[in-house]
Amino acid sequence: MTRLDRAISYFAPGWGEKRATARNRIARMAATRNLYDAASISRRTQGWRAVGTDANAETQMAQGRIRDVARDMVRNNAYAARAKMLIGQNVVGTGIMPNVRSTRPERAAQIKALLDRHFDSTDIDADGNNNLYGLQELIVGTVAEAGECLVRKRPRRAEDGYALPFQIQVLEPDFIDSSVDGRLSNGNTAVQGVEFDLRGKRVAYYLFDQHPGAMASGMLRSTRGQRVSADFIAHVYRVDRPGQVRGVSWFAPVIVRMRDFADYTDAQLMRQKIAACFSAFITTRDDGNGATNEDGSPLETTPSGFDIEQMEPGMIWRGGEGEDVKFATPPTTSDFQPYSQVTLHEIAAGLGISHESFTGDWSGVNYSSGRLGRIDFDRSIESWQWNMLIPQFHGPLQRWTREFAYVATGSTEPFTLGWTPPRRVMIDPETEIRGSQAAIRAGLASRSGEIRRNGEDPAEVTSQIIADNAGADEQGLIFDSDPRKTTSRGVLQKDADPNAPDEAPAEATA
Repeated sequence: MTRLDRAISYFAPGWGEKRATARNRIARMAATRNLYDAASISRRTQGWRAVGTDANAETQMAQGRIRDVARDMVRNNAYAARAKMLIGQNVVGTGIMPNVRSTRPERAAQIKALLDRHFDSTDIDADGNNNLYGLQELIVGTVAEAGECLVRKRPRRAEDGYALPFQIQVLEPDFIDSSVDGRLSNGNTAVQGVEFDLRGKRVAYYLFDQHPGAMASGMLRSTRGQRVSADFIAHVYRVDRPGQVRGVSWFAPVIVRMRDFADYTDAQLMRQKIAACFSAFITTRDDGNGATNEDGSPLETTPSGFDIEQMEPGMIWRGGEGEDVKFATPPTTSDFQPYSQVTLHEIAAGLGISHESFTGDWSGVNYSSGRLGRIDFDRSIESWQWNMLIPQFHGPLQRWTREFAYVATGSTEPFTLGWTPPRRVMIDPETEIRGSQAAIRAGLASRSGEIRRNGEDPAEVTSQIIADNAGADEQGLIFDSDPRKTTSRGVLQKDADPNAPDEAPAEATA
């Protein structure tokens, strides 16, 4: 206790006790904090920006700047462009396909015909550029680059001639008026241009009528976003923290590292260019009257006043008195490869993609390591498909499709849509297919489930098999791939030994 503590305790024991209790509490808190190195305050940790802000406070000021910088990187950095393309191609591929589910097959066939006409053509795109599957890739690429993407429902009139009287418009997040923030006049609350009711449900978005960065002449932009019901908007972004309302560019953790790597690469290139400009240096004695020949006469010069020198194969050294030739020693790049390997690994890890796919460098990969890397990358792809794109985009798209299918068909008979992601290319098709067969035979998987894993619609595959079998029977054709007629070894069923195994021994097939 200090003298002050003792004095207070003598004249006011109650206050003294409170001071001692508070002092002990602070000491215990400090001791507990010091149990964690990450919570300590020291010279090693003084550079950390430890703040207690929520997800929306973090994104409010930085979101637009990060988005613009990420776009600059994608425009001008090959690795950034590769990362955006890689994410879009792997999440969407040839497209996440819809499959219709209905209690009545005729209803399912009717809806599927409408979807084929509308989704497989550019009719679905309000801009008229892509079919549904091209729009899916555009959405994922925008999310990776800008952090989020908006998809707006655009109803159309029946006389417009669409199979389903609606289109969708893909919008960049710049359309959201982030200045609409705080308590609104209707009692609701807005967070960066997104309106929530008293229950915390999204009810509206405030959107500009055109992109704020548009430079087209004669186009006027409203100074404030217009209120659009959330029923017309699908908002796609990766939710990294609870309560997060807006998305952040996926390049945020790696932008600085990616820029540093680009600068380092340019510096190495410039270093080599400068070094290549200097091949040799001629030195000579100079008595103050200019460089001279061996007899003391001045060196011959060009009209511009420069000495005549020449470098060519089979160099001739002008070895006058006091002259010498020193060759340049170009700098080496031995440190470039290790640095680039470490940096590109870090960038790929920050983006959630495999280093080999990111760089296209498969030199250090064998079958086992390649398969493990592929499995890990596939987990990221499936997470982005099932935890982001399908619930946030395909969920609203299903509602819109059902709404306008009722208008197009005049029937309210219910149906639902399932979604089948594209198949992942098999690393070892023979082994993987044999594994699928074993899983189906053992009851660990269904045939429909395995078909969906390959990116196909089970009903469509079944109808194709039925049609193929009927056509083969009609023509009297027997294929060794037809399990109705042949065994797995291509032997006709009627000639096969019933006691023979289904598969040949491993030694025979090796």
